[in-house]
Amino acid sequence: MLQTKRLWGGQVLNRKPALRSSRFAAISVGVLVFMFLLCSQLSAAGQQERSGAVRAEKLPTGMSITPEAAPGSKLQYLNPDLPGMPEYLADHPIATALSPDGKTLLVLTSGYNRVSDIKARSVPELSNEYVFIYNVRQNPPAKFQVLQIANTYVGIAWAPDDEKFFVTGGSDDNVHVFERSDGRWSESLPPIPLEHKSGLGSNDEESTEENKPIAAGVAVSADGTRLLVANNANDSVSLIDLKQKKVVGELDLRPGKSDPAKKGIPGGEYPYGVAFKGNDKGFVSCQRDREIVVLDLRAAPTISGRIKLHGQPGKMILNARQNILFAVADNSDSVVIVDTAKDRILTEIKTTAPAAMLIRQPNFKGANPTGLALSPDERTLYVANGGTNSLAVIHLDKEFDDGSVIGLIPTAWYPNDVSVSRDGKSLYVVNAKSNAGPNPGGCRNNFAKSGDRPCALAQQYVWQLEKGALTTIPTPQPEELKRLTLLAANNNHFKAAALKRPAGDDIFAFLRTRIHHVIYVVKENRTYDQILGDLEKGNGDPRINLFPDALAPNHHDIARHFVTLDNFYDSGEVSGNGWNWSTAARATDFVERTIPMNYAGRGQGYDVEGVNRGVNVGASKAEDRIPGKVEDPDDLLPGNADVAAPDGPEEDETGAGYLWDSALRAKLTVRNYGFFSNLAHYSSTPEGGPAVPLLHDPSATGVRVAFPTNPRLQDITDPYFRSFDMRFADYWRFKEWEREFDEYVKHDNLPNLELLRLPHDHFGNFSEAQDGVNTVETMMADNDYALGLVLEKIAHSKYAKDTLLFVIEDDAQNGADHVDAHRSIAFVAGPYVKHGAVISQYFTTVSMLKTIEDVLGIKPLGLNDAFQLPMAEVFSRKAAWTYTARVPAVLRTTQLPLPAAGSAEQTHVSNSASIPRHDSAYWADKTKGFDFSMEDKLDSEQFNLLLWNGLKGEDQPYPSERSGADMRKGRAALLRDSRKSKNQ
Repeated sequence: MLQTKRLWGGQVLNRKPALRSSRFAAISVGVLVFMFLLCSQLSAAGQQERSGAVRAEKLPTGMSITPEAAPGSKLQYLNPDLPGMPEYLADHPIATALSPDGKTLLVLTSGYNRVSDIKARSVPELSNEYVFIYNVRQNPPAKFQVLQIANTYVGIAWAPDDEKFFVTGGSDDNVHVFERSDGRWSESLPPIPLEHKSGLGSNDEESTEENKPIAAGVAVSADGTRLLVANNANDSVSLIDLKQKKVVGELDLRPGKSDPAKKGIPGGEYPYGVAFKGNDKGFVSCQRDREIVVLDLRAAPTISGRIKLHGQPGKMILNARQNILFAVADNSDSVVIVDTAKDRILTEIKTTAPAAMLIRQPNFKGANPTGLALSPDERTLYVANGGTNSLAVIHLDKEFDDGSVIGLIPTAWYPNDVSVSRDGKSLYVVNAKSNAGPNPGGCRNNFAKSGDRPCALAQQYVWQLEKGALTTIPTPQPEELKRLTLLAANNNHFKAAALKRPAGDDIFAFLRTRIHHVIYVVKENRTYDQILGDLEKGNGDPRINLFPDALAPNHHDIARHFVTLDNFYDSGEVSGNGWNWSTAARATDFVERTIPMNYAGRGQGYDVEGVNRGVNVGASKAEDRIPGKVEDPDDLLPGNADVAAPDGPEEDETGAGYLWDSALRAKLTVRNYGFFSNLAHYSSTPEGGPAVPLLHDPSATGVRVAFPTNPRLQDITDPYFRSFDMRFADYWRFKEWEREFDEYVKHDNLPNLELLRLPHDHFGNFSEAQDGVNTVETMMADNDYALGLVLEKIAHSKYAKDTLLFVIEDDAQNGADHVDAHRSIAFVAGPYVKHGAVISQYFTTVSMLKTIEDVLGIKPLGLNDAFQLPMAEVFSRKAAWTYTARVPAVLRTTQLPLPAAGSAEQTHVSNSASIPRHDSAYWADKTKGFDFSMEDKLDSEQFNLLLWNGLKGEDQPYPSERSGADMRKGRAALLRDSRKSKNQ
């Protein structure tokens, strides 16, 4: 390994505390030479990948993976052997634990793992989390047993004697104890209860539906008699006596709870990982406050210290002597090494890559370190980088006060943890997910006719299509590590950090002199085939098209008149992480880890978009932070820290890794319409009325309807623009945006960047929706018309010559697509955009953000957009353009104030497309019990089926073919056949 360290130039990212700096040392001649060599080596790695020597998969993040690139690697999907479902595979393994004797490996899942019947209803008895037990005395590991647990969250630990292991029960607020008997593992006694009524932040402490307690990390004392458990939603730890099998002590980790003088001071919040040193000392990683809390456990637990970090600490491990603690830290992309005697940081090592690889872009974040393990000789530390799909190989100095990344090992998508075999020859890595692939498909086994029974091929929701795995990787030798490092660098586009000029630079230099304004529109949840499947060009499947030209004429016209992007992928699976990808070009590990569990109803909160535990942490006024009454608000998430927010590139940019942050740092002007708003203000009061009234023109009466949740958005948000509320038409959102736009035209001060939310293509609240926009068809048409009006307004204004419109869906979860569950619509319109072109290059959410950055001349947000290319192929040097919005005929059934119908409108519409297939009462009945108070707060899989049945008819099943076929050619015949089939 030391030889490999010299090979990579010896550049070290970390510094001892006295020497630590956010800047790199001056680039030596040797490093420059290395960079030129690296360019050619990365190019060779790319050629090898393309030649098929190493099979690479493209991800919707724009990155690639090569899971079995290391010779001798073996990837094993996680099949829990569910009865009657031999094809079912589990998702989101989160932790591994190797037994003290090194013979048994445990793999714990904490993810979605919901099984549905053919009517998209959850099957509780089959919807569990799992502990996979492997015999690792053989290679590859042999699955020995699978244990089912209703809920879990990260916590798994062995007893010192190998005869027991412990698993925390997540939202069940307990700890499971598994013991070996006759060679098998079982739970002989009931789980140990932790006895929390609810998580912090609940308005009703008896309520556990909205804010459940969450048992997270667990650690065992050296003598095996006690457990330490992190209570993630209660900001506390529990100490369990295993002989008594009960909690014997609990400690609130917040400073004000042990010292009244510190009331309201942040600390101890969102505890996650724990470590037990000997029998009398503990460490807890607290993520929101970026600290490791040190515990005295000799008697009742007390706090003996707090160790502050730059990043958010996660999993932790101790070395054999237990004098050194290692902790991964997200948002600083580092591993922190702590002296456990003095409780101080010895050093912090960046985990992204060997330093010389990032010499031009040293500070960008997004590696998302998730798990770690030491080699048997404790000279090498392996860190799983979830965000870059790699293992960092770190050489440690003998005193553990320094170290550096000497190489990378490619992994599958989003590695969550790693263990090392006792002989050091094998690495066991679990990854959270896989590519989803196309998502139409029907039952093709014996359960198809059994009504309520599940069908493995019917699990079509995006979280059900992505599967986790265990990969066994032989520990690479130095020369092999060099090759793997180059391949991992190629997978992550680190070659963009090389010294050559990136492709497309000329067109963006041209655009930056002419484009001075960008309007960025984010919509909700639609796939490409749902909207553009019937377009006369591009790779759309008309058989699964739900919103044809007649219902979404402006979507179709924008694709026709400008560019059809038929190979575009939303980087996030759902709104919970999709909004992070759409605004930051990445999601932090906290988001990636908790959102699948939230969507599965496993107790995790929707702690994204600036709201943590229902608290608007971006606001300063108490009435804006917590709309309802809660106990002890002073100690409920004080300060503005957002546990889910990404950091900016520099160390002082905590939580400031969003698109608007980069624009503001560049001294550009920004205006926000609906992004990151506290939706709790729109919910009904106990008296039954809306907390904030539904007004078409709130500016006329000065009624505030927007409550931003990000500190930097507070002063640049339109207070009269209503955010996500399905009762409210996008038409009125357009009118409020238009009101300010006209003022900007009048005063010649249009902001450089506008953030515009048009959410009505999410659908919902059918019985309460205003203006007769109360069916799926009218809501889609409303969203379509508002989008068309925005573009028309720009086209016929003084800003037509220097403004670009970018449009994206935050995710594509609510429908079918024949190519991939991530494929979605995206538009670029305005001057210098090509006309009539079909562009099938692989683009993603990250590509769009990179393009906006390059047009505006602002810095990237993180690793993903820093190292990916913009969408240069979209642009030309011709400025001429115009646009006139079309009114979808179905809107004539609403009370929206529309212009008079013209003959052109009628020529595009059949009578059947002018009237909704079902009325509002039908949709209200079908969605009875669904919660539309915020995006995705419902059973999305069931909603998808309702949309299909309501728009296509229950006698029209999804096409069963899942070929991912290229449908660009022969479209006229394909469309004709589709229409003929529809009419039969």
